[in-house]
Amino acid sequence: MKYSSKRPLLYEEYAYILDYLPYGFYAPGRPRSRGPVAQAVGEIYFTLLELIPYEGVELNVRERVYVGKGISDKIMRVSRRLRYEELTARARAELPSVIEEIVSKREREFVEFFNKAQPLTPRMHSLELLRGVGKKTLWRILEERKRNPFNSFKDIEERAKISNVRKLIVERILNEIIDSREKYHLFVPIRGPKYL
Repeated sequence: MKYSSKRPLLYEEYAYILDYLPYGFYAPGRPRSRGPVAQAVGEIYFTLLELIPYEGVELNVRERVYVGKGISDKIMRVSRRLRYEELTARARAELPSVIEEIVSKREREFVEFFNKAQPLTPRMHSLELLRGVGKKTLWRILEERKRNPFNSFKDIEERAKISNVRKLIVERILNEIIDSREKYHLFVPIRGPKYL
């Protein structure tokens, strides 16, 4: 008899390459990887992944590749999930700009978050987890979305008087990826998608 977990398994379909190491790399406590390896971030759940490309395939930083359950023309398999500490220096440097690119492409979904966000506890609202959103700004957002739902980042910035909404979301996503002890997760699942 199989036991089913309460949470469904989440898989990334696409990922963005953060770093490509054509000759592999050495990490303390791990056997040396002899073949090419890529480090990537998932497009939907922002999962950090180690990818094994097919032999002879060159990958470029910031390239979008298919990592889903189907057959990929560039990626042989997802080797494992990574923690932030396991990323190379180049991957860490690329991560903020790649996440900003993903947030820009998925603007509609993040605007919908502002339209539908709910309280986490009786005293704390999920919007307050964004840096710079305090009680006054929270009430302004709630009043404005009650009048008329937001339709873009620019609309949120103008009506709720918040500067650079995209940057606030990127900072929150980075914080959830970097700090594994973060109590509340808005955009990155706590355990992340399962692989292997």
